[in-house]
Amino acid sequence: MAPNADASQLRNRFGKLDADEATKDEATVSRVDSVKNISNTEVVIDGVIYDLADFEHPGGDSVMLFGGNDVTVQYKMIHPYHTSKHLEKMRMVGKVNDYKKDYVFDTPFEREVKREVFKIVRRGREFGTYGYFARAFFYIGTLAVLQYLWFTLGASWALAIALGMSQASIGLNVQHDGNHGAASKKPWVNDFLGFGADFIGGDKWTWMEQHWTHHAFTNHAEQDPDSFSAEPMMAFNDYPLGHPSRRFWHKLQGLYFLPLLSFYWLSSVLNPQILDLRQRGAYSVGIVMENDFIKSRRKYAVLLRLIYIYLNILRPLQLDPSATTLLQILFMGCVESLTLATLFALSHNFENADRDPTKSVRETGEPVCWFKSQVETSSTYGGWLSGALTGGLNFQVEHHLFPRMSSAWYPYIAPAVREVCKKHGVRYAYYPWVFQNFISTVKYMHQTGTGSNWMQPLTGKA
Repeated sequence: MAPNADASQLRNRFGKLDADEATKDEATVSRVDSVKNISNTEVVIDGVIYDLADFEHPGGDSVMLFGGNDVTVQYKMIHPYHTSKHLEKMRMVGKVNDYKKDYVFDTPFEREVKREVFKIVRRGREFGTYGYFARAFFYIGTLAVLQYLWFTLGASWALAIALGMSQASIGLNVQHDGNHGAASKKPWVNDFLGFGADFIGGDKWTWMEQHWTHHAFTNHAEQDPDSFSAEPMMAFNDYPLGHPSRRFWHKLQGLYFLPLLSFYWLSSVLNPQILDLRQRGAYSVGIVMENDFIKSRRKYAVLLRLIYIYLNILRPLQLDPSATTLLQILFMGCVESLTLATLFALSHNFENADRDPTKSVRETGEPVCWFKSQVETSSTYGGWLSGALTGGLNFQVEHHLFPRMSSAWYPYIAPAVREVCKKHGVRYAYYPWVFQNFISTVKYMHQTGTGSNWMQPLTGKA
């Protein structure tokens, strides 16, 4: 939400209104309200209500996606350079009386990790490099060729593997940076790349609703939609024994979680939430998705989904309406699913990951350092090559600290991040090889499913 205003339009630090607004009833300025009652063009940051209706956001109109919500954490994670001065450029219209703060910012750890990283990546250079765009357009070109072959020749087992991996590569390397606003300073470039989500069976807007919420509240016991997305079939959260979210079949999830993840593509393509763009995971944790911006995008989302279904499902069946073709289509989806979802699962589900970073908030009432929580809930594996293949998803720690920095930079800032973490006693999980992270994830899924972390030693009882 970077500002875009002339000096003559700046407000003071309390969000003082322009001269033409100052004549309004003082009650408007001193408005006190609930987060639940703000309009769909308003957002809350640090307990203050700002109206974005006339705000020209340099990062594009996607800022309106979260209209009607408290976006304190989202704002701060996307704008690492901003101070309270930047908020003066938005129109303050009131305050809320139910502001809740689980995280604190501007801690010594945050300041030092920013300082060291910004020595490597100067302000304004954090976006995609020439190398990033070469990689992105290689993956786009590959998908275009394979999609053409799928459309003209029909499905085959070999093409199903290639197309599935290609679509997954778009999700990892292209739409991810684009929908984080990290590929370019220019909003239209990010939007263009972000629509890659719609050409792999997903959706740009619902992805942003869930993913940005996940980034803001990673592994939060109540607010991270990724933590609950697989329930009741799987449990990523390490619930206490006897918790109502536990199921008897979770004891076997260490064995079946990979086969279950293979249905990720199918569940995405056939998900009815494309009709209203209310991402169920984000909605379940309290994100409001009934603003005018979202409503205006629904018809485009549905159109893109219909195009995708025709290109990837109906067209091959039109060329060869057989059971074999249907199986090849489903196999393509399984390949894409396992390529994407397995890598996603590694990121925050591993041994000794912090699965409840705000536990101390509930116990003491004291908010926790957001930057510290991002490190201790995430893992990093491999190096530059893994980053080029996974779109920087292997540098999950660095990505969660700087989500609006292009993935091209993560290999270069990782050593500095590790050093600062070591200095401040912040636990940094690093695996030299991806299979080591994978083994740790399998062990974690088994421990979580059986509840072994909650059992007394040698007794098998809680």
